[in-house]
Amino acid sequence: MKKAVVNQKECVACGVCVKTCPRKAITIFHGIYADVNEDLCIGCRKCEKACPASVIQVVEKEVAS
Repeated sequence: MKKAVVNQKECVACGVCVKTCPRKAITIFHGIYADVNEDLCIGCRKCEKACPASVIQVVEKEVAS
């Protein structure tokens, strides 16, 4: 399984990822940065491709043992 991860220090909170996400898994946190709800994210990479600041990466989810 994959998930989107935002580099919150570099995010400019433009909201492009929020509009792009088909699962509504991304919100803008206090107008500062994008935040991903891991329970909703399916790792489709649409946000990663749409991000104009290139601060979103899709990575493997860590599996709890």
